[in-house]
Formats: sequence, C-alpha cells, structure tokens
Amino acid sequence: MMSLTKRKRSGEKEVLLENGETNTGRSDIKGDEINIAVLLFLYTLQGIPLGLAAAIPMLLQNRGITYTQQAEFSFVNWPFSVKLLWAPIVDALFWPEFGRRKTWLVPVQYLIGIVMIIMSSSITEWLGSEEQAPAMMILTISFLFLNFLAATQDIAVDGWALTMLKRCNVGHASTCNTVGQTAGFFLGYVLFLALESPYFCNKYIRTVPEDTGLVTLSSFLLFWGWVFIVTTTIVAVFKHEANDSANIKGSQVTGIKDIVNAYKQLFTIVKLPAVKTLALVLFTAKLGFCASDAVSGLKLVEAGVPREDLALLAVPLVPVQIIMPVILSKYTTGPTPLSLWLRAFPLRLLVGPLAAVLVAVTPSLLGNAGPSYFYLFILMCLYVFHQTCLYCMFVAVMAFFAKVSDPSVGGTYMTLLNTVSNLGTNWPNTLALWAIDHLTYKKCSLTNLSDNTCATALETELCKNSGGTCDVRIDGFYIETIICLIAGFLWLQWGRTTINRLQRLPASAWQIGRLGR
Repeated sequence: MMSLTKRKRSGEKEVLLENGETNTGRSDIKGDEINIAVLLFLYTLQGIPLGLAAAIPMLLQNRGITYTQQAEFSFVNWPFSVKLLWAPIVDALFWPEFGRRKTWLVPVQYLIGIVMIIMSSSITEWLGSEEQAPAMMILTISFLFLNFLAATQDIAVDGWALTMLKRCNVGHASTCNTVGQTAGFFLGYVLFLALESPYFCNKYIRTVPEDTGLVTLSSFLLFWGWVFIVTTTIVAVFKHEANDSANIKGSQVTGIKDIVNAYKQLFTIVKLPAVKTLALVLFTAKLGFCASDAVSGLKLVEAGVPREDLALLAVPLVPVQIIMPVILSKYTTGPTPLSLWLRAFPLRLLVGPLAAVLVAVTPSLLGNAGPSYFYLFILMCLYVFHQTCLYCMFVAVMAFFAKVSDPSVGGTYMTLLNTVSNLGTNWPNTLALWAIDHLTYKKCSLTNLSDNTCATALETELCKNSGGTCDVRIDGFYIETIICLIAGFLWLQWGRTTINRLQRLPASAWQIGRLGR
C-alpha cells in the first residue's frame, strides 16, 4: 500500500512510531499484543463486505437473472483494484487533532455500518422472489459503495499499521492483513452461505428440518452493521494516534503537495518502457482463464450443486495456502521468478476444459440427496489443482514485483503493479460473464414458435406466456471455454518471449532515475 509518510531529516528525532520505539531488528511482540489484536480485528471487518459481495452472485444464480446481469454485478469487485486512484488523498489529507488514520477510518467504518443497517431492511425485496425479479441496479450500487468504503478503510488501516506497531514488529502487519481479511471473507462468504442454507442447516446442524436457514441476509447485515458501529466507537474513543507536531503545522498545505507529488511519481513510473510492457502482460495474461475463474462456479450452482458446498471447498485449502509460499520460495528467489509463472500457465489453462467437462456431467452425477462424497472428491481435486496453479502464479509474480521495484519508491511501485495485475483479473472476468448470454443459443419449445430464439426479453416473455420454455440448444459456456483455451495458448507464444525478455533486463531499466525525477 502506498504511503506518503513524511520523511524526517537525519538530525531530527524519529517520530514515526506511536510508541516511540525504533527499529531494533528482532521482532518482539511484548507490548504490542493489543495493537496486533486491533489490526487483526480491523482487517477482519474489512473482509466482511468482500465476502458478502462474493456470496450475492451465488444467491442470485437460480433466481432467473442473466449472465449479463451477473457481469454488471461483478463491477462491485473493482474498487480494491483501483484504490490507487484515491490512496494519495487518504494518505495526505487528515485532521491532525483526531489522528491521521482515524480521520478516514472512523467515518468510513460508521458509513459501512449505517449502509449495512439500511440495506438489511430492504435486501430481501431486492433479491427478488418467484414472482419478482431481483433489483440488480440497487444491489450493484449498494455493494459497489460498500466495497469502495472497505477499500478506503484498507488504505487507512495499512497506513496506521506502520505506526501502530513498534518498528521491529511492522513485519507482522502483512500477517494481520492476510489472516484478518481471509477470516472476514470466510465469515461473509463461507459461513454466511452455510448458515443461510436450509439444506446445510438441516443436514449438519438441526435435528428437526425447517424451510429456512439459521440466518438470513437481512439479519446478517443488521448484525454486522451494528458490530461496525459499536467497534468503531470503541476505536474512536479508546485508541489514540500519537500527534506529530511537525506534521500538524501546515499539514493541509503539505498534504496537497503530497497528493500532487504522488500522482507525478505514478506517472513517472508508468512512462518507463519496461513497466509499459509488463503492464501489457499483466493486463492481458488472464484472458485464457476467465471462463473457468468467473463462470464455472455459477454453472455448477445452475447444474444443482449446493452453493454452500462450493463455498466450503475453500476451508481445506487454508493450510495449503500457508505452506505453499515456503515450498515455492526456492523457485522464486532467483533471478527469474517468473519462470515458475510460465510453467504454471499452461496447467492453469487446462482447468477450463476440465471444469467444462465436470459441469456437463454434473446433472447426471447428482442424486436427490445432493452431491455424493465421490462427486465432492472430484470437485475438490479440481479445485485444489486450480488453486495450486493460481497460487504458483501469484507467488511468482509478487516475487518479480519485489525484485524490479525501484527501492526509492518501493511502496508506490508495488502498489501500481498490483493495481494493474488486479485489473487484469477483473476485466476478463466481467467480459466472460457478459459474453455467456451472447454466445448461448436458445429456442422456444413450442412448435408454433419455432422461430423464437429467446434472444430478447420480449421473445422470452412471449414464449413463457404461450406456455413454452426457452430451451438451451448451445450453452455459451462451452464455446467460451474453447475460445479461452485457444486464446490462452496463443497468448503464451507471445507472453513467454516477452516475459523472458523482461526478466533479462538490468535493474536500471526499472528505476525512475533514468527518466529524471
């Protein structure tokens, strides 16, 4: 995360840290236990709206919405990818008397809580019913705003972590981020889908079956809305930031200068030829994966797999995600970390056709009692294979970012590259969802309406009102899978050469000093 903390002259007293500690090299969490707990909790809160935003498409999939509408909703995932656009503003503008980070953290978290409480009163109606279609526009706007607030909270917490902890413990901030956000996402996605599902609750929790789950989306939003408000009040009252008198004086004027300088710095980095080429690679690399990444899960739900079973697949992989970086470190610490990325790329491309085959056979493998253990085992194997390929590529590209980033602007450099990488994930996924409807060929089941292809809402309504159904003759998912597979291997022919060339570039090719500062 980009930081605009003002650097002190060598003769001045170190004032960066709240507790007055300087860097002694060795980590010592004694005295920092409460600070670590606060950070962990703040990052956990941040993961709640992210998890809920991931759960909504699963809830909507069997409620008659189109994949074009799913594509529109997928824009709610974009704020975290583009937070670099307003991060300099959050870092530089603040109310000194209240605290540099609390200036943003407190009102943003209050807003998240208030929005959640307001949404809880209408969310059931927005999700629609058998008689009423979901209100996709208001759902998309609401969760887009929630994730925008969560992304802003992330900027503030990332910055506060650098000063809340003792210098020797700053390294624990990334652990708090990873563990906390993962825990929050788990609560908002996996736990919510499980407790909301009558199928899951009746099978694993209740002795007497009921028609509803233990929670509803409305009650879940209401509960966490109040949690945000209460805990934010506690943080606002009891958790203080150290005042930096040197920063307070003329802070608004300096803040504006910091914002301008930050954007100038970003523009300077983007002008580097090496960065331009890397950005093109990152922005296009995941086109071959978008069908399997964005659509296959929804297709499995459409085929009858309980959405909570899909969500629970993530649980056994947590230990794998912890161990994987240690195992992969020997492959990513050398001069060519992206070699691992290139080896994992074709394997990840194979996930697409494997997922398509599984989607095709799922209806015949599912029984009346739900997925068998054999089916879940097959699904788990495919999921582990996909996540292993994905994680190999993620660890490798992060190692490459760390290797090439100019140390003089390391935070800004890394954040910029991460932003491009995240955008390179989001836009293909949105495109993949949008394209499904346009690649799918349907036909009305009635013989007297054989020319009706259900291509528009009017044709679909005409077919249904006449007593027919719109039968899928060619599923766009399979066409898209083939297109992605071909596009992925074609891209690899260009990408392998380009990436190897980037890895051979000298360090000077990545430094902004060569363009002048």
